[in-house]
Amino acid sequence: MAVTSAKSATDLLGDVVGHIILLGVVALIFQSRIPLYLGAFVFLTDGERIERVLAMIGIRLESETIGADIVKRSAFWFGWFALLGSLKSAVPAWLAPWMPPAESWSSLAGIGLLLAVVEAIMALGMRRALPPLGVEISPNGLIWTTIQFAMAVGALALLVLAGLP
Repeated sequence: MAVTSAKSATDLLGDVVGHIILLGVVALIFQSRIPLYLGAFVFLTDGERIERVLAMIGIRLESETIGADIVKRSAFWFGWFALLGSLKSAVPAWLAPWMPPAESWSSLAGIGLLLAVVEAIMALGMRRALPPLGVEISPNGLIWTTIQFAMAVGALALLVLAGLP
C-alpha cells in the first residue's frame, strides 16, 4: 500500500510541476496572470484528482453517491467563483457589478457549497428518475453534462433573481 501511495504522490507532484511550468511559460508569453489563474482552476477542480488525493490520505468516495458529488462540485464551484473574483479587475465595466467579490472568501465558499448541494441533488434525482422512464444516460457523457449544466445555470439564475429587490 505504501508503494501505491508513494507512486500517487509522485504522480501528483509531477502534475503540479508540469502545470506550473506549462502555464508559467504561457503567462510569460502573454505577460498576464490569467493563465495561472485558469491553470489553478483546472488543476484544483479536477474531480478525479480530488478523489486520488483523498484516497492518498485514506478517504474513499463512493461513486454515484450524493457525498462524492458534493465534495467534487463544491471544489469546482468555489474555484469558479474565486476565479471570477480574481478576474474582476480584468472585465469590462458593465460586467464588473455581476462578478462576485474577491474579498469575501466565506461568501464564495457558501455560495459554492449551496450550488454544489443543489447540483448533487439534481444529479441524484436524474440517477433515480431516468432509469424507470427507460432512459439510459451515462454520467460521464455529454448529454448528462449538458443537462446538469442547464440545471446548474437555472439554479444560479434563481439565486441571482432571489437577490434582486
